Amino acid sequence: MSVFVDVEPEASASSPRQPASDDRSARRRWRGLLTKAALPLLSVIAFGIVWQVAAASGIWNQTFVPYPATVWNAFIDVSTTHDGVRGYAGYLLWEHLYMTLRRVVTGVVIGVVLGVLLGLVMGSVSWVRGVLEPWLTFLRALPPLAYFFLLVIWLGIDEAPKITLLALAALPPAAVATTAAVAAAPVGLQEAARALGASQRHVIRDVVIPSSLPETFTGIRLAVGMAYSSVVAAELFNGIPGIGGLVKDASNYNNTPVVLVGIFAIGFSGLVIDSLLRSIERRAVPWRGKV
Repeated sequence: MSVFVDVEPEASASSPRQPASDDRSARRRWRGLLTKAALPLLSVIAFGIVWQVAAASGIWNQTFVPYPATVWNAFIDVSTTHDGVRGYAGYLLWEHLYMTLRRVVTGVVIGVVLGVLLGLVMGSVSWVRGVLEPWLTFLRALPPLAYFFLLVIWLGIDEAPKITLLALAALPPAAVATTAAVAAAPVGLQEAARALGASQRHVIRDVVIPSSLPETFTGIRLAVGMAYSSVVAAELFNGIPGIGGLVKDASNYNNTPVVLVGIFAIGFSGLVIDSLLRSIERRAVPWRGKV
């Protein structure tokens, strides 16, 4: 007499339980993304509530602390054509922002390229660093307005002094960061490369530059921040169209809502550009923090 017993095959100890672990990791990723998205949103909501309460309290005049709705209406007015008036001073907000970004990008590119090249030389040649480092420190310590009027005297009131100011603001952070990064490049790796027959050019290209790229990107981000902090000064003269010119002109008439619109436009565009730089850095320097 034979007995047949159905026995379900036991899960092998070696077989991975992928679905469960994948679900857990997916849930963790979603929670992380939601947290990263929720925290900035909550901070914006809290800021809006505090702003509304401060404006409604009556402690300050509406000229100094306007309602958020008033600033929103100013944003709509500056961004559209209303009652036959096109934006602000004949230009829409995006046109002001475009001109400012064009000046910033041009100045930053010039300043960063010169700063990185200068940093490579200063980090590699000690006597060049000794000669130029005090001048970089001197330039970095100067506020933009200290030499902007001199640039206006030399270069006029067109685009040249604006772009020159932004380039001079962006150059020191890029140069200082690159100099420090090149000087701190691993000596052991450089000597190993030379022992294997690498020339000085190959050592710089294959050892020094890759090791200095993370700090150089930090310097570039600082350079962009310095240029943005100088943009209103750069557009003091003949700055319309331009966000800095818009802010300066609106402040002459105590038009606080338009001033705040310009400030928010500069800040939000700066956040977008910084996010793009960080994204480029993650792709260009994937070894950062791993070596």
